Amino acid sequence: MKVRKNLQDILSLLKEKEEIKQSIEYWHTIEAKEAHTVPFPADLHVKLAKALEQRGVNQLYTHQASAYEAVSNDNSIVAVTPTASGKTLCYNLPVLQTLLNQPGARALYMFPTKALAQDQKSELNELIQDGELDLNCYTYDGDTSANIRQKVRRAGHIVITNPDMLHSAILPHHTKWVSLFENLKFVVIDELHIYRGVFGSHVANVIRRLRRICQYYGSDPVFICTSATIANPLELAERLTEKEMTLIDNNGAPSGRKHFLFYNPPVINKQLNIRRSATLDARKLAGELLKNKIQTIVFARSRVRVEILLTYLKELVKYQLGPKSIRGYRGGYLPTERREIEKGLRSGEIYGVVSTNALELGVDIGQLQVCIMTGYPGSIASAWQQAGRAGRRHDESLVILVASSSPLDQYVIQNPDYFFEKSPETARINPDNLIILIDHMKCAAYELPFKQGEAFGSVETEELLEYLTEERVLFQNGDKWYWMNDSFPAHNISLRSASQENVVIIDQTESGKTKVIGEMDRFSAMTLLHEEAIYLHQGIQFQVEMLDWDEKKAFVREVDVDYFTDANLAVSLKVLEVDKERSGVAWQLGYGDVSVNAMATLFKKIKFETHENIGSGPIHLPEEELHTSAAWISLQKELTHLSEERLEQGLIGTAHSLKSIVPLFVMCDPQDIHVVPQVKAAHNEKPTIFFYDRYPGGIGLSEKVFSGIEFVLTETKKMVERCQCEHGCPSCVGTDTQSNSAKEDVLKILQLFLPEGR
Repeated sequence: MKVRKNLQDILSLLKEKEEIKQSIEYWHTIEAKEAHTVPFPADLHVKLAKALEQRGVNQLYTHQASAYEAVSNDNSIVAVTPTASGKTLCYNLPVLQTLLNQPGARALYMFPTKALAQDQKSELNELIQDGELDLNCYTYDGDTSANIRQKVRRAGHIVITNPDMLHSAILPHHTKWVSLFENLKFVVIDELHIYRGVFGSHVANVIRRLRRICQYYGSDPVFICTSATIANPLELAERLTEKEMTLIDNNGAPSGRKHFLFYNPPVINKQLNIRRSATLDARKLAGELLKNKIQTIVFARSRVRVEILLTYLKELVKYQLGPKSIRGYRGGYLPTERREIEKGLRSGEIYGVVSTNALELGVDIGQLQVCIMTGYPGSIASAWQQAGRAGRRHDESLVILVASSSPLDQYVIQNPDYFFEKSPETARINPDNLIILIDHMKCAAYELPFKQGEAFGSVETEELLEYLTEERVLFQNGDKWYWMNDSFPAHNISLRSASQENVVIIDQTESGKTKVIGEMDRFSAMTLLHEEAIYLHQGIQFQVEMLDWDEKKAFVREVDVDYFTDANLAVSLKVLEVDKERSGVAWQLGYGDVSVNAMATLFKKIKFETHENIGSGPIHLPEEELHTSAAWISLQKELTHLSEERLEQGLIGTAHSLKSIVPLFVMCDPQDIHVVPQVKAAHNEKPTIFFYDRYPGGIGLSEKVFSGIEFVLTETKKMVERCQCEHGCPSCVGTDTQSNSAKEDVLKILQLFLPEGR
């Protein structure tokens, strides 16, 4: 066989080889784009200009210049441009310019991961060294040693941290950070789209606390945010920071020609519409590329799949390329190891990287030619982040999305317009969720006493302060409220949960050693941490060996299995208050507060890829109650023409199919919103499907479903219609349906739910 050395040959092979050609559902080519540049700003500091020129930068891209100008005029901004378009200079340039002109000024950078913070620190320090700038830049995270911490607090012009550290280590000890807060000119928030759902709602409150402390010390920083492409970057940035923002989206960066392929493995079980494993096909494609020395990154959804792919690919090419030519990359790698991999990629010694989404964020790994995604990453924003890893700047590149049998993957792969046209993904947060808000008001009161009439962000505080006084958390003296407890509130509040009584997850994989690896609210723990559940943490699989419900502890051990678990919840919902309503001839739509009583009854083991049910077991846990917000859609029953049994099966199938599309639309984890059918809803005695936020008080997801229900229903109907099965299968209407009319009944119900004429 002729050795193919370049990407052009590989592209020809993909078009010619019958077996591969049949699996390509869609081939999308994005043409190369020229750079749009402008000269350096006239006022740019001479040392900064010199540092840029030394790095080969002689002009700025249009979006970098716009960002510099807006920030120089004291405007807060959100910059939205693709991966590898030089977003870093959107904040580094105006920040360094100000620090050079005002040596006393300070900046705070916030990154969602430690790896990204380390990477950005290296880049910033290189720029500082090249320009011989007299500036100090430090990271402040859990790894920062005690002897350096004092130096960072006193002398750090730029302090790089993460939201958790800001919440629990910097804000509560603001008196040690006086020089930072008195002189804080900029707050940089990178990867803005990460801050959504519960996490985003918490971080919005952390920023309220930050701004309150800044105000106390007499500063009012400018916020500089950067984001991947989502539908509402400006709205999200303004909701998160409660500041007016300027949107910068005039991308001037060049890009090479990019081929984007949607690859669907062949069906191997027609009846159940089960396809060949995405992992097998991804490794076959990657093997072909690596044998020809084409630099490739392969993304996998879990650590287990990373290891499977890595082992196979290393074996495949060890004689041709050597075992060190292909590396794994995931969270938990030491900085030195990461640097070694990045260096090897840039020098060409390493041809392949197999990674979890640890490399999705903007860590610089040089120029790669091909990106293979094993399964859809869960959101369009994530998919573009991963795709941006190939073909940085001018080179031609190839991106292959290999679909699994899951409904979400199949929907995306068969709806390329949804993916390539304007993304409808919107990131939602609700900083005013009462449980989250109260938690952060406690932290804020610990940091500084509340004054009478003082607002917390945009929230009136009087009633909440009175409530906290009654609960003996705060103490009122004159017109001020003081923290009166000995304990330290931030330590007990997780930014990733909205519940106060969390179940702590303890890893006991190493004999004789235990370590806490996470926590989860009680309501979620019923379905995700019951005994024998498979719990995923940073892509690693753990099995729950024991759940101590009274002590709120789950003991887990690392495993390597080819299935996941899914628990059945027996749910009864009661509508407490209706906030919004609209209706059509055959349907009624509502949104409001609900009470959810749920009991986990049994769990199923579901095989990866095929979604076959390979076992089940009972769950013994007490009933839990949750007050949250929900959207619901009801049918006028007499219009359905279905027997009681078929109606019930049809509603279960409809809820299953809706469950696949809803997270795609509201840009959340599938666990964040539950879809529950009721043959006879308590509030109106009609067949109803509820969409409820899985967090106490709700975080805005179901409200988004209420406003966009037409899109969700239309796309769900399309997905079921396009499924190649005859009567319904795991990929469209669920695993439990045995009926020959399941698919037909789901389509009937969806048609009735849809507004007339759809």
